[in-house]
Amino acid sequence: MSADFDPDRVQTVTFDSYSTLVDVEAAEQALKERVENPRPISRLWRSRSLAYTFVANQIDAYQPFYEMNRDALQYALDAHDVGLSPSERDEILAVYHELDVFDDVRESIDRLDTAGYDCYVLSNGNPEMLSTMVEHTGIGDVIADTISAAEVSTFKPAAELYQHGAARTGTPIDEIAHVTAGWFDVVGAVHAGAQAVWVNRKATPSEPFGPDPHLTVETLTGVCDVLDI
Repeated sequence: MSADFDPDRVQTVTFDSYSTLVDVEAAEQALKERVENPRPISRLWRSRSLAYTFVANQIDAYQPFYEMNRDALQYALDAHDVGLSPSERDEILAVYHELDVFDDVRESIDRLDTAGYDCYVLSNGNPEMLSTMVEHTGIGDVIADTISAAEVSTFKPAAELYQHGAARTGTPIDEIAHVTAGWFDVVGAVHAGAQAVWVNRKATPSEPFGPDPHLTVETLTGVCDVLDI
């Protein structure tokens, strides 16, 4: 735990979606049904999808995340000489509407909600993706709302998105704990003025670039424990 994390200051908790609440690696199973070696394709798909959002922020070329993800999948398939029809590609892409939820999600957000914390999802995902994710994970009754990058046409880690999230929640940004598994999301949240909580589910090394998270936990349960609820 970083000495910089101040639990007493937290009023609202925002959660990233992909890799934080739901497992994007589950998309590999959809690929497995159609290609012989899905893992490198899945990894390239994810990394390219994020790269596209980073570039889009810099050249003012926003398009909904679902479309970014579609283009990234097409690139990953092309890069590995996999020829699938557009309909087959879209069937794989549709798995993002029903990714596996991590085991700690429901109980942890329920604990936070019961303790009086306002909980939101703050995500690159477009509203349709977030709506189906909330329905699939069954957390609709314990989160206040979802906040999409589509609302400001800007992706993480741009400060504008986190500041918009603070305005939507009605919370000063320094009273928000943003919980995420993404290192770039940690950097964005810290830069914007929130307290960043890194969920390091895989015990990966910390990043030498950028600010450290205010708090590192292994699971969402750790967030509840630190907030002493």
